[in-house]
Amino acid sequence: MSAVIKLSSPATREFWEIPVLFEDEHWLALNKPPCLLTSPDRCAPDRPNLMQLLHQAISEGKPWTRERGLSYLMNAHRLDFETSGVILLAKTKPMLVALANLFGSEKPVRTYLALVQGAPEQESFEVEAPLAPHPARPGLMHIDRNHGKKAKTLFEVAEKFTGYTLLQCRPLTGRPHQIRVHLQSVHLPIAGDEPYRGRPLLLSYLKRNYRLKNDRIERPLISTAALHAERLEIHHPVTGQPVSMTAEWPKDLRVAVKYLRRYAGPAQSDEVVE
Repeated sequence: MSAVIKLSSPATREFWEIPVLFEDEHWLALNKPPCLLTSPDRCAPDRPNLMQLLHQAISEGKPWTRERGLSYLMNAHRLDFETSGVILLAKTKPMLVALANLFGSEKPVRTYLALVQGAPEQESFEVEAPLAPHPARPGLMHIDRNHGKKAKTLFEVAEKFTGYTLLQCRPLTGRPHQIRVHLQSVHLPIAGDEPYRGRPLLLSYLKRNYRLKNDRIERPLISTAALHAERLEIHHPVTGQPVSMTAEWPKDLRVAVKYLRRYAGPAQSDEVVE
């Protein structure tokens, strides 16, 4: 079977080639690209979403759906619009129920990477703060200690740069925007996450004597939230065996980290980063 699923949206003229990370008769794991909704969003009804595109492909009998004999596919969890990485889809309703029960516990180990502004005081730390929808900003979340739902995230430094830090993030609960809000709350906003005070990452912030050619506007290295669901570890509900799935970083995150290592890392050089 194909290791890549091809989806397109004629309405927006967008096209995606989405890598398959793991598959058996019960589920399908994909590497969701950034800037693609997981499912319909009432705040952005005209944006394409992964589940709509998948269901449309099944109904149209696209080759990749026929070779798998797919008639059902449903996401067991969600990733934010700007978040890339591992997403797990059930091929049957009983499997969806089993996976939903697992994701309702702390048993699946979800590891995200976040590139944040600033540096934490400790190499590892945790944030436990209840979350609720923001009362004045539809679609966003905030900390609400009176009415919010329990939320806890563990963080560990993966790599340090001048002015930025790459963090491993492990959410123990699955609230919307959980990692983003928790990091903002400790003054470590995710780069490019403007709704939560993260500014776009520009090369001019990193490179001394940066010069932009005349009549050019500098494009950010990362203009959307630098958050990636890198790894998911889960015990298979049918076989009981541990399954680990890892998603390659999106291109803009790879490029941004290369430039950070060159211009804001402990060992800087004059090598040009391609």
